[in-house]
Parts: sequence; C-alpha cells; structure tokens
Amino acid sequence: MDQSKRYANLSLREESLIEGGRHVLCAYRMKPKSGHGYLATAAHFAAESSTGTNVEVCTTDDFTRGVDALVYQIDEPHELMKIAYPVDLFDRNIIDGRAMIASFLTLTIGNNQGMSDVEYAKMVDFYVPPKYLQLFDGPACNIADMWRVLGRPQENGGMVVGTIIKPKLGLRPQPFADACYQFWLGGDFIKNDEPQGNQVFAPLKETIRLVADSMKRAQDETGQAKLFSANITADDPAEMLARGHYILETFAENASHVAFLVDGYVAGPTAVTTCRRNFPSQFLHYHRAGHGAVTSNQSKRGYSVLVHMKMARLLGSSGIHTGTMGYGKMEGDPTEKMVAYMLERDVAEGPYFRQDWCGMKACTPIISGGMNALRLPGFFTNLGHSNVIQTSGGGAFGHKDGPVAGAMSLRQAHQAWLDGIDLLDYAKDHPELKGAFESFSGDADALYPGWREKLRIG
Repeated sequence: MDQSKRYANLSLREESLIEGGRHVLCAYRMKPKSGHGYLATAAHFAAESSTGTNVEVCTTDDFTRGVDALVYQIDEPHELMKIAYPVDLFDRNIIDGRAMIASFLTLTIGNNQGMSDVEYAKMVDFYVPPKYLQLFDGPACNIADMWRVLGRPQENGGMVVGTIIKPKLGLRPQPFADACYQFWLGGDFIKNDEPQGNQVFAPLKETIRLVADSMKRAQDETGQAKLFSANITADDPAEMLARGHYILETFAENASHVAFLVDGYVAGPTAVTTCRRNFPSQFLHYHRAGHGAVTSNQSKRGYSVLVHMKMARLLGSSGIHTGTMGYGKMEGDPTEKMVAYMLERDVAEGPYFRQDWCGMKACTPIISGGMNALRLPGFFTNLGHSNVIQTSGGGAFGHKDGPVAGAMSLRQAHQAWLDGIDLLDYAKDHPELKGAFESFSGDADALYPGWREKLRIG
C-alpha cells in the first residue's frame, strides 16, 4: 500500500521545521528492496515509525493525522531520506514529564528497519529542537569536575592520564589493587574494564576495599589526588544502586574521586539513567561495549557513531568513549573529530544537522584503544586540544620500565605537545618518554623515522 500521500510532504522546508521547533528531524541512509519505489518505502517507514500500519483502520481521526511522521526530503541516488517526527509522539515520564531516549529509539529505529520493503536503513544524524532538548537530563558532571579534584584550572585543564588494568579479566583482588597502586604513582585515573564486576575469583566488595586502600596510599606517597572509575553495570537497577552505594561508602572521604562506569549500549538507557539520577554527583562514565554491532561502517542498519554520541549526551553521560579517530587500534579516521565536537561544544555541525545544545553541559571524550605516548601528539593536533580523558592499557603497562614509567611517558608526551616541542627532542631529556620509543618500536619506526639515531639507541 502506497502511503506517500499521507506520510510524505516534500514541500516542507527544513528551515521552517527547525524554526517551528515542534519536530525531531532524522536523516537516514535507506535502500528499498527491489521492486519497491523509494518514496513509497520512505513513507511506509515514516508510517511504521508513528501512526500508521499496513492497512487502513477505522480508529484514525483528524487528530491522529496531525501527529504523523512525515518524509520531507529524499535523495534517491545518495540513498538519503529525512523524516520529521512531531515531538508529541514521544513518550514522557509520568513522574516528572521528562523525555526518554528509550521512546526516541522505539520510534526512530524500531520496527521500521525490519520491514519487508526495506533492504537496509541506518540513522546517520538527528536534530532536537530547544524545547524538547530541555526535557532530557543532560550531564551533571564532566571533565571539569575531575580537574577540580586534581587541583587543576577549570578551563583547559588538559589530559587526564589514565589506564585500564590488564588483563581485563583474570586478576584476583590483591594483584588488581597492586597494579592500581603502581599506576597511580605516575598517573591520574584508572577505570575498571567493562567486563569487570563481581566475578567469583574477584568479589566486588573485596576488590573495591583493596582499591580504596591503594588510592589512599598512592595519594599519601605522591601528594596528588587520584581517580577511579568503578563498573556498576547490571541488569537490575537495584543491583546498580547496591554497588554504587557500597563503593561510595568504602571510598569514604575519597568518594568524590570515584566515577561510575556504565555499559550504556548493552545495558541500555535505563542503566545510564539509573546512574545519572541516583548518583548525580559522580562522573558518569559511559562505556560503549558492543556498539559496533550497529554503528560500524560495515553495518547498514542501526545508527551511526555520531547518533550514539548525541544520545549519550542527552541521557546525561559525563564522558563517553569516542575511539581514537584512527590514531589507535580501533577503526576510525581523523574526520571523526566531529564526534568529539558534538559532545563538547554548545553548537556543533553534524553531517546533516546543526545542533544547538542550548547550554546543556558538555560530555567529555574518553580516548582508549591502542594509544601510547608516541601516538598522542598526532591525535591532539588533529583534535585541536587535549581536554580529554585518555586511558592507555598497553600504552602504560607495556612500557619496558613498568606502569609508573608508562604513565610518566604519557604525561610527558602531553606536555611536549602543549609546549610545541618535537617529541624526539623532548625525549632526549625525559627517560620515560625515551623508554616509550624503545617499548613501542613499531610505532616509533612508523611515526618517527630515524629515532634510534636521534636518541642514540643502538
């Protein structure tokens, strides 16, 4: 059934829709199956996303037609369609009238991607109007709160030097806590890796107790504040709350030094919101494990990385992993700095929409995945700043002189970039950075040809 007469209006102007402020706009890459017209399939997609079904029904009235989702632009050669969703379509909380990402996802990427006339469809950008935007929680904390704990300036406080204890699974509580202590002697921040929780060989309560003690000892020895991100992800919000309260109680006077990690893709918006609303004073560390199933460039369904990032900011994430934009081990390329800008800036350009965040607090990029001291300068130059949380696992613990030297090499690479000094020149007077060249010789060969001669390493 061709529903384009009802669910498409190509005379609508995007500028007018944005000015009106009553629609969420979504851009998709969509391809119909063979034998189906582009506009008819797009209209069917919009119908399934809102008020329609596959037959005419007797319960439709004039009001119902007023909240139809409408296809307002198509570009068949580029497989592009744009749909305007009336804000009134989306579910609101009964307790406070707030908006929810769960409803946004249900409508915009729900049944429509599995329809028989759709070969594939993937959301690549969306726009939220100001009055609807203010109904989302947004972040309560971000990197500025970490800088405050670390005693740094509240603007341009720079990279937070972090790591992930490796191996990600298999360490008992005491070896894990010992590794934390060693890194903290040189670095700032440690996160649980995403699978870590309450394994039988590493009970959470014992591990957390020992890590809290390691933090105290490292702070006493260095005279510097340290940070820890503890995984509280669980299927049950009650379990998340139990973990969170125990962790804060155990860290006691250092509770403000604790972030809570939530696996936001696999556990979903409910888990993120549970943390955001129950622990608003803690940095909410959004880990995106599993996201590649839908965001990868190889996937033609689901939604893009940029869409994922925008939803994370709306949900209230303090920081989210953004990948390394081609500078680490994960797929990506330098143009993905657009993703970081969408998280950080008050107004940012997406591939199809310019989003004004209307003063919503920024969300912090968290950089991880194969990074080490040698790769940092290129990453910072591409991004244009270094106000990120950077977590190097192998980049710290793979240093030939151990994790303290690994952490120091990361800090030194950051300082060299800030000072505009060539990394090889800086390494001549900084043994930890020099050791990073020896430890990651493959990267050194690729990024700094002739480094052995310049550093006089045989």
